[in-house]
Amino acid sequence: MKKFLLGALLLPFSLTTMAFAGGHAKLTFALVPKAMNNPFFDLARDGCKKAEGEIEGIECLYIGPGEHTEQEQIQIVQDLISRKVDGIAVAPSNAPAMGKALKRAKEAGINVITWDSDLLAKDKELRTAYVGTNNYDIGVNLARLTRNLKPQGGSICIQSGGASAANHNERMQGIRDTLAGTSGTTPPGNRLTGQNGWTEPDGCPLYTNDDFPLSVQQMADIFIKYPDLTAYVPTGGFPHFVPKAFRRVAGENQERIRTKQTAVVVADTLPMQMEILKDGLTHGLVGQQPYMMGYRAMYVLKDLADGKAVEDPIYTGLDVCPFEAAWSCLSGGG
Repeated sequence: MKKFLLGALLLPFSLTTMAFAGGHAKLTFALVPKAMNNPFFDLARDGCKKAEGEIEGIECLYIGPGEHTEQEQIQIVQDLISRKVDGIAVAPSNAPAMGKALKRAKEAGINVITWDSDLLAKDKELRTAYVGTNNYDIGVNLARLTRNLKPQGGSICIQSGGASAANHNERMQGIRDTLAGTSGTTPPGNRLTGQNGWTEPDGCPLYTNDDFPLSVQQMADIFIKYPDLTAYVPTGGFPHFVPKAFRRVAGENQERIRTKQTAVVVADTLPMQMEILKDGLTHGLVGQQPYMMGYRAMYVLKDLADGKAVEDPIYTGLDVCPFEAAWSCLSGGG
């Protein structure tokens, strides 16, 4: 601790590491989401702030791109490394690029963990632990809900986040493996071309880059292009995160959704999503625990700062919510 204090005195006074709690330098742990305009990450922020209030002498610095911008997230992480924060928990938007950026953190001796989304396998030595969902299992459960609704198979359009987002690629792999009855693939799995009766039509999968209005437009377009589409499965809550726009498109396709002509199964269980599920505009959700991700991330970084060993990975759990369970499922883990 003496070494830390001497170093801190050389830093600009404005840095957060100069804040003091109980006569000791406050440790600054950064929680970096993919985007700060995403309600999913708002819950992680709330969990982070809850932990801040419980752990003496730490600050939860919640900072990320205003919108989903891979390069801006990289720049934010690089700035945090230059500021010499005491720990970084990042949800990488672009896993390969983030791996390159985090080499500087390791050289600087800054503890790094990932949450929500992980690094590529070859870069995992750059972080100590992953806190979040088993993303492959999200895909497995999305596929199981879909298969329960459509046991004969058919055409499925998967809607994903960024093409370089490791978590969404793992979810897509889980969907494809489960529907095809295969294993041993690598993310994002093998395209469905008739395995067990399932195919992916031209133009799918869709990539939103966490642009929520775009995700709704993609849904509207794909429903028009394929009036006989069997299943529409977003790997994140993208279209639900703009509920008015989603409800408009769902209303325009109310009959095919009501009769389950097209099964709609979506990841995440945020409050607005639970209402959409209860209203019958979606047939199933697979929810994560973003609140617990932010909460646990702070405790893990504090353990690392104290020289303690931590588990890897640390899974925060899933909630599988078919329509029948809409009134009993959890909402986002908050």
